Amino acid sequence: MNSSAVLRRQKLLKLIKNLHIFHPWCPKHKTLQNPCAQIQNPSRVFGVSQYSTQSTKFPEYQMPSVTWGVVQGKKEKLVNRVKICDYLKTIGIIPDELENLELPSTVEVMSERVQFLQKLGLTIDDINEYPLMLGCSVRKNMIPVLGYLEKVGIPKSKLGEFVKNYPQVLHTSVVVELAPVIKFLRGLDVEKQDIGYVLQKYPELLGFKLEGTMSTSVAYLVSIGVSPRDIGPMVTQYPYFLGMRVGTVIKPLVDYLVSLGLPKKILARMLEKRAYIVGYDLEETVKLNVDCLISFGIQREAIASVIAQYPQILGLPLKAKLSSQQYFFNLKLKIDPDGFACIIEKMPQIASLNQHVIMKPIEFLLGRGLPLEDVAIMVMKCPQLVALRVELMKKSYYYFKSEMGRPVKELVEFPEYFTYSLECRIKPRYTKLQSKGIRCSLNWFLNCSDQRFEERLQGDYIESESLGPSFCMGGKLELPGSDVVSDEEDESDDEVLYRRTVSL
Repeated sequence: MNSSAVLRRQKLLKLIKNLHIFHPWCPKHKTLQNPCAQIQNPSRVFGVSQYSTQSTKFPEYQMPSVTWGVVQGKKEKLVNRVKICDYLKTIGIIPDELENLELPSTVEVMSERVQFLQKLGLTIDDINEYPLMLGCSVRKNMIPVLGYLEKVGIPKSKLGEFVKNYPQVLHTSVVVELAPVIKFLRGLDVEKQDIGYVLQKYPELLGFKLEGTMSTSVAYLVSIGVSPRDIGPMVTQYPYFLGMRVGTVIKPLVDYLVSLGLPKKILARMLEKRAYIVGYDLEETVKLNVDCLISFGIQREAIASVIAQYPQILGLPLKAKLSSQQYFFNLKLKIDPDGFACIIEKMPQIASLNQHVIMKPIEFLLGRGLPLEDVAIMVMKCPQLVALRVELMKKSYYYFKSEMGRPVKELVEFPEYFTYSLECRIKPRYTKLQSKGIRCSLNWFLNCSDQRFEERLQGDYIESESLGPSFCMGGKLELPGSDVVSDEEDESDDEVLYRRTVSL
């Protein structure tokens, strides 16, 4: 050790000895074994300015844990920690999880935090669900975070519920973590007024990394045909897909639905309108429901059409619903299981339709003198009958009887008559037929577009009637009679199925 170092050490020991002698708070009878141990902050003694990462002009609850460690000695910290834990126990908070958490320096500061959370609407039980929130400073954590959340659209009255659902938000940084997520959502075309709604539905979004799951899920959906413009509305409707892994959740579901014969283009349109489909569990719900449809007699080739018409059928408690409806149709209309399967293929929404609603159109038809067997045939041909409003059916029926004067058997042959608008289609077209003296079936003049109807009126012959569209697994949508479709009316098969799907 060089002489200068020895000299400095001697001066230090001499100064400490003087402090020990002249200060009444230092017991004289104790031996000074470690002179530096009793000086909590030597830098203050020597007048050296102390540096810290935070300002010390605020109350202690605003300071980070490093400052509390400097201000208090180990013994004082332990004593205050015991006091704070005792206080928390007296108000019903279990402090066990706070063992490794840096606590504030006084009971008053902890009491202020508890009272602030209670004013938000949280109860002691809520705090016990996530006691780590007590480690957040009121001014440095809670107020900035809650103020920002209110700014982006979460009502002040809902902030307590938001914190209850996602208390981890109190630990986040507004600039580093929250603001980038909001910017990301706006970049997906989520409307500004919808941001608060989205966060309330799925607050965990604020904890995701932008370059992780959120970005990859959006990129994958766009890659299968989902329009980027529709991502924003999808997020608003079902934000949970942003937290789903592509490889283990989204892609397996998409691949399975495509394997059933559903074109990716149609699947993309379905997801745009009903984003919640990606939330259906593949193994426990989707596959079981597909197997259930097959067990009830639905042809495997028709499964894709059933899903396209009614995507929600993938997530229903299907076995119970189909069992109930199958029994109902057999009881009321004497329709056997094969007939019921045909009904579901044409209108899968019947699986969820209330039986009281179904009975009203049936009772109307029976009340017009139609035999039960004929009503059953009509329902199997056109299941949409059971979802019609009886008031509209009455008007169409009375026009059929009084103005058209046709036999009721034509309604049995073409029950779709009731599904057309009386004022917009039936009356105008029948009037034109009358003016030209044309006598034809209901199907011939109703089951076609306006352009096709005009072409038929100008033609010198009555072409053969055609069936409605049918969907074939693994192929395109086939339109029987397409050889006489005009060029202007020709359109892509996928678009026809899409319009059919959306309208249903």
